Amino acid sequence: MSKAFTREGDAQEEEIEVEPRAPRGPKNYITPAGYARLRSELRALDEVERPELVKTVAWAASNGDRSENADYLYGKKRLREIERRIRFLIKRLEIAEVVDPRDQGQDRVFFGATVTYRDGGGGEHTVSIVGTDEVDPARGRVSWVSPIARALLKTREGDAVTLSTPAGDEPLEVLRIRYEELK
Repeated sequence: MSKAFTREGDAQEEEIEVEPRAPRGPKNYITPAGYARLRSELRALDEVERPELVKTVAWAASNGDRSENADYLYGKKRLREIERRIRFLIKRLEIAEVVDPRDQGQDRVFFGATVTYRDGGGGEHTVSIVGTDEVDPARGRVSWVSPIARALLKTREGDAVTLSTPAGDEPLEVLRIRYEELK
């Protein structure tokens, strides 16, 4: 049955299941902090934002003509967006494979590593290799499937690798590898 044909009370009684199931599709590696952030966002949407919005939409619907009721129209649109995000988060959490960077090997680059490298121009850069749901270039967080991460994976300190970019190949030298809790 469509959500449009359920009682308001039904939406609050639903239990959201995010226990891991058999993995579907590509692996979704994620750090413990990233997993906690996704769970926190899901909880906030499900337990705070959606119930408040349902109340607003119910109030707006009780005001009569819904075709020109901005509160009702905006509320329904926002409710659909929240529902879509909740479904997305549930799916991502179901297939998540939590990997603690502190449990990784210390001498080679793997998921969760924070790597300092020197580029072809002599500039030093530091990146942390994280899951696709945790990417934040401003903080130096790159996805484990990104070109830079793929070039650095399995290297050791002192190794030289080549990063293929649209502008051409760029040599990189791995200067330091560390594994720490990423927040």
